[in-house]
Amino acid sequence: MKLPELNKDKKEKVRVDKYLWCIRVFKTRSQATEAIEKGKVKLKGENIKPSRAVVVGDVFEARTEHKNWTLRVTQLLENRMAYSEAIKYYEDLTPIEELERVSQVAASFNTGKRLSKIGRPTKKNRRDLGDFLD
Repeated sequence: MKLPELNKDKKEKVRVDKYLWCIRVFKTRSQATEAIEKGKVKLKGENIKPSRAVVVGDVFEARTEHKNWTLRVTQLLENRMAYSEAIKYYEDLTPIEELERVSQVAASFNTGKRLSKIGRPTKKNRRDLGDFLD
């Protein structure tokens, strides 16, 4: 009796929600699943299910809180890894206009921190001012 060969390449089937989480489009897998269920992730303009298998060559459109992504799958990824490694598993086809919009929004984002040497004087500045006025 011949035993069936074990599949040595386990990266044959990967769920869409897991793949988008692995390549760091979404922070958590549950966020990826929720976005797919709400119709924020599309394949060829159509809604998909989170359990759909990813195929190399698929082009996904994903809307996140900060950016509208257009991604082409180049390799399958089963485990989450560092961003510098994860970007090798997809090709970013996002239009240049979207990238410029994202950079403008990021540049105008106010962190709430006061800029250095602007605003209220420091204790040293007050001393110097007091010495100058005396």
